[in-house]
Amino acid sequence: MEDIVNGRCGWCGTDELYVKYHDEEWGRLVTDDKMLFEFLVLESAQAGLSWITILRKREGYRKAFCDFDVERVTQMGDEDVERLMQFDGIVKNRLKIKSTITNARLFLTLQKEFGSFYDYTLSFFPDKKPIINTVKSLSEIPTTSAESDAMSKDMKKRGFKFFGSTICYAHLQAAGFINDHLVDCICNKNK
Repeated sequence: MEDIVNGRCGWCGTDELYVKYHDEEWGRLVTDDKMLFEFLVLESAQAGLSWITILRKREGYRKAFCDFDVERVTQMGDEDVERLMQFDGIVKNRLKIKSTITNARLFLTLQKEFGSFYDYTLSFFPDKKPIINTVKSLSEIPTTSAESDAMSKDMKKRGFKFFGSTICYAHLQAAGFINDHLVDCICNKNK
């Protein structure tokens, strides 16, 4: 995989959906809890799969999980799980579907405890500020960090599922808490 393709981080290649995601979302700080919940759902669903697979099913996840309305997702039960096991718009994995509902309930608990999921996330960062890395090649981008290790460990202790340190790191990248755009990428703010 090339480091830079068409001026962008090479991981997005030339796939139109991937390029749009790279240019408009990945690495941009998300402060809105609804969007953070969406990324949490999607990243958790991605465990063991490629990100493009989940990105292509994003609208299906939006339909399946109440437009990512965390309050509504917490109300889902066994009959919803059975219905979603028949829904082609998402990955039909019973454990991942159930964990989305469980994670939604825990997400609300974190919002109550910290004021917002955004504030909870920042609590794992030095000076409560996002990190902007200066990486020159894709091989320099880590898959975990001290922040993702600590956040994942805390979330696991609280009962979150499908959110190990690697998934947590990908979530932090997607939501802009860690900016790993390569220095030569058109999206890099360090230029």
